[in-house]
Amino acid sequence: MVVILGFTGVLGSESFIKLENLNDNVQSSALVFYRMLITFFSLFLFILFTNVKWKINIRDLIYISLIGFIVGLHWIFFFESIREHTIIGVVCLSTSSLFTAIIEPFILKRSISKYEIVLGFIIILSVFVMWWNTIYLDINKAYLYGILSSLFAALFTVLNAKYVNKVSSLKLCTIEMFSGSLLVATYILLLGSYDVFSFQISSNDLIYLLILSIICTALVFVLMTEIMKYITPYTLVMAVNLEPVYTILICFLLSPLYPLLNNEIQDLNIYFYITASVMIISTIYLNGYLQKEKSI
Repeated sequence: MVVILGFTGVLGSESFIKLENLNDNVQSSALVFYRMLITFFSLFLFILFTNVKWKINIRDLIYISLIGFIVGLHWIFFFESIREHTIIGVVCLSTSSLFTAIIEPFILKRSISKYEIVLGFIIILSVFVMWWNTIYLDINKAYLYGILSSLFAALFTVLNAKYVNKVSSLKLCTIEMFSGSLLVATYILLLGSYDVFSFQISSNDLIYLLILSIICTALVFVLMTEIMKYITPYTLVMAVNLEPVYTILICFLLSPLYPLLNNEIQDLNIYFYITASVMIISTIYLNGYLQKEKSI
């Protein structure tokens, strides 16, 4: 699942989904709207063909719909970030473990672990070093949007953990995709960008949107929600922290074919890549080691 997620940042970049018929200020929001809408219809059709029952009480429906709003916000900021700079956008996702360590104890009523504080310190220091090594690029928005995206990712992951044993993962994700698409559509209407709803999408953009929505979203989102029946949100987020690694590898592999990706790779110096590697690898493996020590 994490390998598939690695394609999300690449497909959402301007090298693939261009949406050239839309203004720059609405492209990311339009991408999220199309993605969530296609994902909703994919899941809804699957439910119809498999005769899954829709029984759910109103209170749960409202709560899950609100989580869908948070998912929509996460993706808006995520795509804003990667369309500023693909690699920086995905690397910032690794900060979600820091936010999860803060949010999870309050929502799921558990104590804050000391080792999570240590990991949080490593993440904060790493982000500062990476930003300092790219200050000459003037891409502060990529960091800002990326970190906000991580905050909302951590929030909806923890909130979903409260419902995974009450509502099927398929229904949970379908409701969230529908409510999230409504939120994004409302935001687009407030921007006055009505041309988004004309759905004038090029054939290339449509193909990439279908891959992004059906494979990288519908399939992965349902499976990730299902997995939370067996692992904690923090553990899931730590696994997803490998997403930037796969995205960067994919960027390197595709860079000879896509000049924009190649330029973004060359923008960053060796110190950025070393710091990003230390942050991602150390937090994942240090987390595993400290949890093992804690259980002994």
